[in-house]
Amino acid sequence: MNVTEFRSGLRTWLDAHDLSPGPDHSLDGQVEQLARVRRALYEADWMRYGWPAGVGGLGGPAVLRAVLGEEVAIRGLAEPGIYSMVEVLAPTMISYAPVQLAAEMVPLLLGGREQWCQGFSEPGSGSDLASLTTRAVPRGEDWVVTGQKVWTSLAQYAARCVLLTRTAPGHGGITAFFVDMDTPGITVRPLRTMHGVDEFAEVFLDDVVVPGDRMLGRPGDGWRLAMDLLPHERSTCFWHRIAHLYTRLDRLLAERAERTVGAVEGMGAVGSVGGVGGKRVGNGSGFEAAEAADDAELGAAYLALHTVRCRSHATQRRLADGARLGPETSVDKVLLATAEQQLFDTVRDLLPGVLELTESPWRAEYLYSRAATIYGGTAEIQRNIIARRLLDLGKD
Repeated sequence: MNVTEFRSGLRTWLDAHDLSPGPDHSLDGQVEQLARVRRALYEADWMRYGWPAGVGGLGGPAVLRAVLGEEVAIRGLAEPGIYSMVEVLAPTMISYAPVQLAAEMVPLLLGGREQWCQGFSEPGSGSDLASLTTRAVPRGEDWVVTGQKVWTSLAQYAARCVLLTRTAPGHGGITAFFVDMDTPGITVRPLRTMHGVDEFAEVFLDDVVVPGDRMLGRPGDGWRLAMDLLPHERSTCFWHRIAHLYTRLDRLLAERAERTVGAVEGMGAVGSVGGVGGKRVGNGSGFEAAEAADDAELGAAYLALHTVRCRSHATQRRLADGARLGPETSVDKVLLATAEQQLFDTVRDLLPGVLELTESPWRAEYLYSRAATIYGGTAEIQRNIIARRLLDLGKD
């Protein structure tokens, strides 16, 4: 099935099957809605396209998964960040897990029957993933894991975890496991972020016994797994995120238009002073100048989104051609983080007071956007990668 046929058929199916979220917009509600959407799409086969038959898929290019996620984001059926986690964890399992384990487990994730998490970050390692200290030591055919992870998305809902551990010194001493989250010795504590959602958690592992057949790859393959996983975060997942941000730009345009009409009507009634976009105006020419400034800011936000969309489109094409992604995806990461923050800065400027004085959803989204230059690799680290590995500017 080609992309055009897939998109057309998917849209027809979605028009006929209402998967709209219910009234519960809490994190519990979002996770429940995510499972509902995945389950419905899997049972109707849409979620199976773009995945290999060995894990319950129907084959076809990976770009079909990007189209599916884009339609989900545009229609607001599931929060794009948590929806896209499947695009990170399922390919990792397919590439590194024993064949039988991947065949058993991946359909559970695709079909919405389980949620998984990614145990990478640690309190003392920051952006330096190679400094992780969670240790795994052999005990017969098993491994015993002790340590702590942090910023683990949706760990409190997860049935499984792709976990990085240290089994020897250096980059070659990192080993990955696929761990059941109900294993004795695992404690999960949700973390409240500044946007008011317990999306992240810290995970404590105290003498957790992991069967040897749950190792992903071989001992020491963990660093390579992590480097293969990160480009997945910055390919199809980014395409979904960009589609979501375009819906937010559309909403900003609509709300700004409503405010502009109200301001014009107010000027007609009062005959003197009005306020638009946070700018004080006292006559027609002042109003027009404020409008022009607002339009310029909107145009800049659109241009930033359009730029990252073009970049992400090129990345999708490379994936479709079978290319292996690498450090060039750091460019995608910097562009997306910049565009996301610029968009929500524009919301703050053009809808004065909506963040500070109301309980509008804009507030939580604005606060979440502040982390865009931190999560998934800080902007500073990404620029270092671009400078050293793409532009060959050296370590200084």
